[in-house]
Amino acid sequence: MIDNNEEMFPIVDEEGNITGAATRGECHNGSKLLHPVVHLHVFNEKGELYLQKRPEWKDIQPGKWDTAVGGHIDLGESVDIALKREAQEELGISEFTPERLIHYVFESDREKELVFCFKTTYNETISPSEELDGGKFWSIEEIKANLGNNIFTPNFENEFKKLGF
Repeated sequence: MIDNNEEMFPIVDEEGNITGAATRGECHNGSKLLHPVVHLHVFNEKGELYLQKRPEWKDIQPGKWDTAVGGHIDLGESVDIALKREAQEELGISEFTPERLIHYVFESDREKELVFCFKTTYNETISPSEELDGGKFWSIEEIKANLGNNIFTPNFENEFKKLGF
């Protein structure tokens, strides 16, 4: 499997207003074109946080543990529709109630994203797709004990600290 570098993403300003469009390849090549993404933090009733394992074939942060659901908003797609689509595609979750937390700009050496961040509590079966290398629930203490050990994506660590879980 490989990411489709020709997939079209909207280019946005820091409030999410669309200012243009570019391909995935253009957005991830160091251009710093600001493009929108959604993140969903999935908790269970015990307060544990589900993390996905990124597959080795991903172009960004392969093999690292990351936010349960994370994905790009497609050109012409709303934040809410993208969140539901990504949750279904990545974890097989369709019935959930998202709570909007924050939106912020995340910048790495390769890209710049406008992140729309949500959380939900979900106690049904989670079925990670072939897009992922599996996933599992982590206690907050386990996550805190492993911060800075190069097993989580920098974006997840940054967001985890920012949200104060």
